[in-house]
Amino acid sequence: MIKNYLKKLSFIFFLVVGFSAAAQEVPSPKSHFGFDIGENYQLATYTQTEAYFKKLSTHSKRVKLVDIGKTEEGRSQYMLIVSSPENIQKLERYKEISQQLAHAEITTEQAKSLSQEGKAVVWIDGGLHATETVGAHQLIQTAYEFASKTDPETMKILDNVIILFTHANPDGQELVTSWYMRQKDQSKRTLSGLPRLYEKYAGHDNNRDFFMLNLKETQNIGRQLFIEWLPQIMYNHHQAGPAGTVVAGPPYRDPFNYVFDPTLLTSLDAVGAAMHTRLNVEGKPGYTQRGGSVFSTWYNGGLRTTTYFHNMIGLLTEIVGSPTPSDIPLVPSRLLPNSDSPNPVTPRKWYFKNSIDYSVSLNYAVLNYAQRHRDELLFNIYQMGKNSIDRGKTDTWSFSPKKIEAINNAAKKAGASASAGESEYGQRPAMSNQYFDTVMKLPANRDPRGYIISADQADFNSAIKFLNALIRTGIVVQKATANFSVAGKKYPAGSYVVKTDQAFRPHVLDMFEPQDHPNDFKYEGGAPIPPYDAAGWTLAYLMDVKFDRILENFDGPFERNPYGKLLIPEYKPVSAASYVLSAAQNDSYTTVNDLLKNKVDVYRSAENGDFYVSSTGKSILEKANVKLKATALPKDKTKISLARIALWDTYGGSMASGWMRFIMEQYHYNATVIYPQDIDAGNLKSKYDVIIFVGGAIPGLQPGGFGGRAATPNADEVPAEFKNRLGRITLDQSIPQLKKFLLDGGNILTIGSSTSLAYHLGLPVRNAMVEIVNGQEKRLVNEKYYVPGSVLNVSVDTKSPATWGMEKEADVYFDNSPVFKLTGDAIATNKIKPLMWFESATPLRSGWAWGQAYLQDGVTAFEASVGKGKLLAYGPEIAFRAQTHGTFKLIFNQLYK
Repeated sequence: MIKNYLKKLSFIFFLVVGFSAAAQEVPSPKSHFGFDIGENYQLATYTQTEAYFKKLSTHSKRVKLVDIGKTEEGRSQYMLIVSSPENIQKLERYKEISQQLAHAEITTEQAKSLSQEGKAVVWIDGGLHATETVGAHQLIQTAYEFASKTDPETMKILDNVIILFTHANPDGQELVTSWYMRQKDQSKRTLSGLPRLYEKYAGHDNNRDFFMLNLKETQNIGRQLFIEWLPQIMYNHHQAGPAGTVVAGPPYRDPFNYVFDPTLLTSLDAVGAAMHTRLNVEGKPGYTQRGGSVFSTWYNGGLRTTTYFHNMIGLLTEIVGSPTPSDIPLVPSRLLPNSDSPNPVTPRKWYFKNSIDYSVSLNYAVLNYAQRHRDELLFNIYQMGKNSIDRGKTDTWSFSPKKIEAINNAAKKAGASASAGESEYGQRPAMSNQYFDTVMKLPANRDPRGYIISADQADFNSAIKFLNALIRTGIVVQKATANFSVAGKKYPAGSYVVKTDQAFRPHVLDMFEPQDHPNDFKYEGGAPIPPYDAAGWTLAYLMDVKFDRILENFDGPFERNPYGKLLIPEYKPVSAASYVLSAAQNDSYTTVNDLLKNKVDVYRSAENGDFYVSSTGKSILEKANVKLKATALPKDKTKISLARIALWDTYGGSMASGWMRFIMEQYHYNATVIYPQDIDAGNLKSKYDVIIFVGGAIPGLQPGGFGGRAATPNADEVPAEFKNRLGRITLDQSIPQLKKFLLDGGNILTIGSSTSLAYHLGLPVRNAMVEIVNGQEKRLVNEKYYVPGSVLNVSVDTKSPATWGMEKEADVYFDNSPVFKLTGDAIATNKIKPLMWFESATPLRSGWAWGQAYLQDGVTAFEASVGKGKLLAYGPEIAFRAQTHGTFKLIFNQLYK
């Protein structure tokens, strides 16, 4: 009996040991997916990737799987935390250390101690732009290697670094892989021709949402980056590198944003050198940096770039490669070694596996740098934060191109040489310091100590949305618990304060202050060098937030809001027979839409567009959290109803249309998405009251012009469910149907380039941005006039129902946008009614406007009567990336009847 017992015990022991060993055997990607990562013509879906991540977390004590939130399509977005088993057991402690050092609200001695105790935190993501398939797949391969390898380098990294492997776009990977793999014949597999955007609303623009954080995926990522973990390094994988190279990476070209701590820029140099050097040592040519690519560190709003404003070392690489084999093309100018590209790549065949191998090497380079410089990285993020706090506590003058220009102008005015200090060979005639002092010691030129957002402004709810965007990115906000006064001005309780004596001061300044982009030319008299994305984006301007800049130290009855805690408006209606909701308040429109959908009567004032509702709607008003007043119904009012709204889109998806769809949903409008075939079918007025055309929809005047994408796939290659999306707006079929819609009493709202519909309708307007050359009108060349994405100020006709709720001046997002001149008797005959125009020769508020004087007196928005209907033409991007809350009313006012 004892013998049998021992046999059974022995069997159980070996069973347990065998099971334990199996549990620790980390499954390879091939065992799970059925192919090696990087194999030609093979891609993994997110469903498969999610299952693999779960396996890694089950089979490796080095891996913890975290669900960071749901995506816009309802999938779980996962982050793999990878480190040594000992570190995994103490994650909360290491997270706390990372937070304390990043916030820099401790002493230097405490910071030094924590820097010795803590672990470097490094973020590595993939898949943000889903058609850039290397990103998601290098994430899988790198996670596997760190979950399973035992070589000395890997073990050192695991001991000293906490790695946050984060999937940036689960929905996109599912769509793109399913599309690519649908073809059984591998030679027919392609990433092109996707039927819709690879992020539900934004597509490629999901990488432009990181100071606004509109989207669920960016909110999930933002919380981990700016509230939870605050990594010292973040690495954002993208595609594709410039032709004739393999990969573009750090450091990046000028200009960099002037609000950064200098340690950030030198740290970028250091990490970039480690990445570049590793590839060279491993015999992997083709890395380019600085002027070798277009990427800079000026812009805020990208996944990489927003981290700079939080003292994090943000890395971006753009690599070539696809599951379908490709080629490195011959670009002779890229073959000669230089400081940007010291190890050029020669023309060759290129495979997916090559790109995966390069990406894994780059990940190892970054992580090895982090483990070697662990304590330095931890202390440096503290020191940058402390520097920001110190600058916010004292009188500080930041440099900018305008201030340098002011110094030179002061010298010129005094008769001194403005070029002093710039001569060759070091023989520099001295410029007197007095010219420096006239600008950089002028009290009015100091950086603000803080900003006050008063609770008594017309659209306080939008101000709270602005503050929540700051809070989501880790900014400290304070609330006034009582009335107070600063600099002789009184403010009510409930107002908010954002001070600059905080670690992420660069981000605070960037959201409130104008960007001053330098005049950036290849050579004097040459064409401007386009900025990477926008030149100016001051969010407080775009959202029309009213604030006061406070230059002196100030205090008051302020209560600090906890990190990451969002603000909620608090309004409750008093008992009354009827109420008024201001047309100046964006959330009024949301509330009105809810009232109308619930069959509650709503009226608009014929004077200013304010909304009136009786007490029958009180239950909805109680939930709305919107500012309103008790009042009697006015005599001069009009009962309104919801218009039937159509929104243009195209096969493959328009990002501008996707953002408009997002806005419609956020403000509770029901909009039907229509495609060119729907327009060509006619009978539009029987279905819709208003049609919205965002930029890119309507063809231009040039021969062969069309709206939407330049190419659409062959109909035979498109699944039946998407065939109705094919086609484009054409001059011979679509425009006549749109004209008939207007004549029948429909309204059309056009934005950006789609305002060219006015030309096709023969309206008395023409392009204002032209000059006469040899007796002919020619478009102004970029050497004379160039306004990349920037914030400009316009005058507004506030009496028109189209602009109800707007003020006499507005800040608009302008990206070389259409500007018009009215011709003939356009105004006298009431055919055209200007809505917005440039009254000033210097309308620039934030960004870069070369030759801005040409804009003066140009009309940038108008209303035109066409038959029984109206055409609304808005040149500026009034819905840009769902950030321009200050101009949303220009859209909303058209959506009622």
